[in-house]
Amino acid sequence: MTEDRDHRRVRRVADERGVWRTFGERLVYDNRWVRLGLVDVEAPNGKRWEYHVVHLGWIAVAMIVNDAEEALMLWRYRFATEQWGYELLGGLVNDGEDSAATAAREAAEESGWQPVGEPQKLISFEPLPGQLTAPIDVYLWREAKQIGEPTDAEEVGRVEWVPLSRVVELAQRQELLGSGTLVALLYYLASRGTA
Repeated sequence: MTEDRDHRRVRRVADERGVWRTFGERLVYDNRWVRLGLVDVEAPNGKRWEYHVVHLGWIAVAMIVNDAEEALMLWRYRFATEQWGYELLGGLVNDGEDSAATAAREAAEESGWQPVGEPQKLISFEPLPGQLTAPIDVYLWREAKQIGEPTDAEEVGRVEWVPLSRVVELAQRQELLGSGTLVALLYYLASRGTA
């Protein structure tokens, strides 16, 4: 029964207007953090060419919210965009590692706070599907314990509990860095009380 349902779904997608066809990919650059490929594609209008696609690593984000409705974040600098701002905790999922375990590990390394208990999977998304693959998983914890100082010397920042009431203001001031932070916080705020 499941195979039949999956087959119908695939056929329905293939019959939809606007479907692009792919005929393979040629890697131009490849390392742990980023891959650049040229994908042989055919657009819905019948044109065929090689399309640049950037593949970024799988990222896991920890959103830790306390009873005062504050999120644990880092205030930090990002040189690529020359910006200071707040980020949720997270990082690259290692081969063979569960993404929730990555989020918990990264939170502890970057902040000195260890998430407590089982997380709730908040959301998974791709931030820019027209040009890149960059899967992001966000997990929510409602409790954490301080276990010491941050141990990740590359992810230096000021650790803060930021009131969620400031999210819209911080977003307007462009002080929430990256889609992992923006999507997670805005999704959380939008979905509170709807379950």
